[in-house]
Amino acid sequence: MDSTLQERARVTRRSLLEAAARLFAEQGYAGTSVNDVSAASGRTSGSVYFHYASKEGLALAVVRDRFATWPSLAARYANPATPPLERLVTLSYEAARALAEDTLTRAGARLWAERDTIDAPLPDPFALWTTAATRLLAQARASGHLAYRVRPAPTACILVRSFFGLCTLTEALEGPQRITHRLTDWWHLTLPCLQRGADPAETVRRARAEVMNGAAPGATA
Repeated sequence: MDSTLQERARVTRRSLLEAAARLFAEQGYAGTSVNDVSAASGRTSGSVYFHYASKEGLALAVVRDRFATWPSLAARYANPATPPLERLVTLSYEAARALAEDTLTRAGARLWAERDTIDAPLPDPFALWTTAATRLLAQARASGHLAYRVRPAPTACILVRSFFGLCTLTEALEGPQRITHRLTDWWHLTLPCLQRGADPAETVRRARAEVMNGAAPGATA
């Protein structure tokens, strides 16, 4: 296949993925058909089956594209000059913003929540998220920023599950635009139990500002 055909195939595949993501995010898995994706993308249903084989294949591709790869965001916050707990809070705001604004992320999260209706094994991102959070908490302990008696591994598990529960319920009850606001409330409640030697409110303020202003503390080029 020459480069022109390869690029055309890539564009087609991407347009199908994005159309499917919009529909999955809005209508859910059961409420979306291959014909819906075909109509929304302006491609034929044959094109859908050629690139993704099935609706299950489309759902799997959407989850893998964003939702299952979120832990790679942690690499953007590796600068040791920024306190580990601040990096953890900032990372949570990045994820919250994606859940509120990014169609592929929103679709991936909804599909994972509806995984029992999908005849395909969807990747589970939570173990990787928990590993990333554990690492940052362990770094906070080593640097003297973690409160006494806080154990990194079990605490990371609780934080990750609480975070995603908060985002899911906030979207359902108040809409995605309120996720970041509720996350701020959550950190104001949670961070004083974790942090030692710094002002939790100031940590939250800096972390939120970094994400809302589009900067990444400790981002690598």
